[in-house]
Amino acid sequence: MQYIPKTVAASLEKNQIPKEAISISVVKIEPGRPGKITSKTELDWRSQQAMNPASTMKLVTTLTGLDVLGPQYRWRTNLYTDGLIRQGTLKGNLYLQGTGDPKLVPEELAKMMKALKNLGIQKIDGNLFFDRSAYAPNVMEHNTIDGESLRAYNVPPDPLLYAFRTLSFQLGKSSTADFIDIGYTPPLSQLKVINQMQLVDQSCDSWKSNIRFNLDPEGDRVSTNQLLIAQFSGSFPSACKGVNYNVVALDANTFLTQGFSAAWELAGGAWVQAPTGTSSNVPLAARLLLQFEGIALADDVLDINKYSNNVMARQLMLTLALEKMGKPATTENGELVIQSWLKGLGLQFPELVIENGSGLSRNEVISAEHMNQLLVAARNLSVGDTFYNSLPIAGTDGTMRNRLMAHLRKFLHLKKKPEARIKTGSLADVRAISGYVMSKSGKMYAVTSFINHPNAWRGLEAHDQLLAWLLDDGPEPIQAR
Repeated sequence: MQYIPKTVAASLEKNQIPKEAISISVVKIEPGRPGKITSKTELDWRSQQAMNPASTMKLVTTLTGLDVLGPQYRWRTNLYTDGLIRQGTLKGNLYLQGTGDPKLVPEELAKMMKALKNLGIQKIDGNLFFDRSAYAPNVMEHNTIDGESLRAYNVPPDPLLYAFRTLSFQLGKSSTADFIDIGYTPPLSQLKVINQMQLVDQSCDSWKSNIRFNLDPEGDRVSTNQLLIAQFSGSFPSACKGVNYNVVALDANTFLTQGFSAAWELAGGAWVQAPTGTSSNVPLAARLLLQFEGIALADDVLDINKYSNNVMARQLMLTLALEKMGKPATTENGELVIQSWLKGLGLQFPELVIENGSGLSRNEVISAEHMNQLLVAARNLSVGDTFYNSLPIAGTDGTMRNRLMAHLRKFLHLKKKPEARIKTGSLADVRAISGYVMSKSGKMYAVTSFINHPNAWRGLEAHDQLLAWLLDDGPEPIQAR
């Protein structure tokens, strides 16, 4: 069973990836009632080797989260005040205390504002304060492995993370005239867009390369309620129907202050004076005004796995620490919770290193064999179907949306179509896949493969060949040794 399928071996050779740089584990999952599912190893190529799994590490974090916290777990954002409500005015300060809701987005904040108004508040006569005591300070530091600090995937964890701290500008040619429309989300109370871009007759392939963007406060002084100028210049291809330009360019307090202010005003609320949001723990004398609950964990896990959301995965790992070991949450405590959960399932992964739970790390390692053991164990858990359904479907959605499409067309005539539900992972020098394949004859396989090599970026084809082989009922006679 220690072999590489012919098509995979050929792809590795063509793309100059040595066989010693890939690990593969394929396990056939035998059906049975929950808790009694069994498995049989079908293919093992260097599967015990500790490898960097990139974003497939999210499978460890999300499965632990679902089983420990439950699919219906909801994060809470608490609003406190040190004042009183009098004749529709809250005379006092508002304190927001977060527990790490990873999907506090404009739609959710709008619900929070509605709940606040339902308390009889029309106007706020006080300031905003942000309590981030749920996390240890070091986990909120902005450290990156690639130096791209303004990219959304590198946003650090935050107990009061709003809209992934990312400004998303929507750019497109106006439907009524020859100029460029620029919109943005989330709404901010003090943001002005200056559009100095020119339309050019070009294809949309490299639309971003000729855009110049600058975001600065008006004047020299920087404060959380100051007017911000977002300036776009350069050229934009007329062939683009609509694109998103995402940037992380504001500190957490400014982004949340202006986002909260805008949401309150959009809900019809008013301020006596524009808030200057600052960090502060909730005073002992403050009273709870509102406890707001976010979306269910099952929906968050869908986003984490389908779209490989790094900050959401990191926040989930910290939530495990917060809920099971108390605050302040640390990544070390998050890893302890995961290791304890694995031990409870009888899974021993001595090589496992978890740095942040997202796979955006040069230090995280696991073996393909043990990742597959996790996938098999998931089928015996009550949350197994929720976990399975969170994985990207080849040719359909998430990070697998455009993969295996040609191969899957071969099965269009079949009543019960085979499928591959696969979490992907990629870093410089790393390509990874891990998940389940339902073959054309109805066999289910757990499959994990890691490539760790400078040419790993060429390894996508080899991984697709491996998945195609399984869709076609791969493991039969031994192929290329």
